[in-house]
Amino acid sequence: MTERATESSESAGSQEKMRRRDGVRAVILFVNFFLIILAYYQVKPASRSLFVEYLGADRLPYVWIGTALTLWAIIGVYNRIVERHDRFNVVLGTCVSVAIILVLFRVLLNGDQAVTAVAFYIFVDIFSVVLVEQFWSLTDSVYATKEGKRWFGFVGTGGLLGGVVGGELASSILDYTSFNTRDLLVVAAALLLLIIVINIVMARSGLYREVSSEKKPVSAAEGWRAILDSRYLGLIAVILLLTQLAQPLIDYQFIKTIELAYSDTDARTAYLASFFSTLGLVAIGINLAVTPLVHRYFGVMAGLLAQPLAVTVSSLMFSASPVLTMAAAMKISDRGLSYSINRASKELLYVPVDPVQTYQAKAWIDMFGYRVFKVLGSVIILALTQWSSTPASLGELSLYVVACCVTWIAAIALLSREYRTLVTVPTAA
Repeated sequence: MTERATESSESAGSQEKMRRRDGVRAVILFVNFFLIILAYYQVKPASRSLFVEYLGADRLPYVWIGTALTLWAIIGVYNRIVERHDRFNVVLGTCVSVAIILVLFRVLLNGDQAVTAVAFYIFVDIFSVVLVEQFWSLTDSVYATKEGKRWFGFVGTGGLLGGVVGGELASSILDYTSFNTRDLLVVAAALLLLIIVINIVMARSGLYREVSSEKKPVSAAEGWRAILDSRYLGLIAVILLLTQLAQPLIDYQFIKTIELAYSDTDARTAYLASFFSTLGLVAIGINLAVTPLVHRYFGVMAGLLAQPLAVTVSSLMFSASPVLTMAAAMKISDRGLSYSINRASKELLYVPVDPVQTYQAKAWIDMFGYRVFKVLGSVIILALTQWSSTPASLGELSLYVVACCVTWIAAIALLSREYRTLVTVPTAA
């Protein structure tokens, strides 16, 4: 009995020690993700503001197309690097490279450099995709067990908080210090160096460990076949891609309205930074207070309908009164709900689907579908505002957003029937 009691006590002590290590690891990853998004929200408003200063909002669709094409080219190279080198070293190398490039951009942006502003805008969008993907790849390798998965929600909250604090930090730096918009690049570079230190400490303390992943790379053809073979997954893809079609139209209206409202670069950057912080707060508030209630009392489909309905209403309001307040409301209706209730509802849609099919479909949507529809949305903007013999006004663009939302809502109605069929359990006769 004494030996068994001793063994039981040692086992309990070992489990408690593992739980403490998991907790410490989660806190470090929380801080890591917080700092990544904090750094990103220094350069995101700066990149938008500087682009408007040098080229104007009318050129935004061209740079969005350029970003999508550049990402396609870079992701293939990046994947080969990850396959050939240690994941941890790739993360450190990327952070060092991004920090150096940000400092170089700070030097190059001293003059009236339109080309540099375009390159910086594209770089910032790539920087966000690569660093966030790297972070979750690192987290997946650290938490490869069911016990570790319970920390994902906590770790992800670090990113949401980083967006809120990051926007306010950038705005405060511009309002209360002698720094200008371009100096935010140096702030972001310093934050990336801090991330490097945290990762090194994590590795040397034994809190980072590389484990093999069960997930294998998915080709575009495999993902496309998974979607074609399932009407349900096909409808999910349609809904998600329609969100990407509406987003560029809304972004264009929002940035163009800001361009008309703010002529000073630093004031424009400060507004954008503060707005992004507010957007993050709205997303967190909806996630905590609204999403659980909607899912509990009205179901998943009601959660999916929230975004297109809110965007429809706010777009009609902007069409009637195309001012900055209405543009901000439209942007919050789109991104604020996309980051919260729409994202949670979307994940619940995959529950009744085979995990392999889900993984293949998600990979195709993330790798290929989103970028194609972002390019398509940009082409639509150019066709309506610049290539047409009778260019559409900002307010008139909202009517096209509404048309997109009507199609979006119709697709949700069709998906609802498929979803009810999948989740309904047949009863015995």
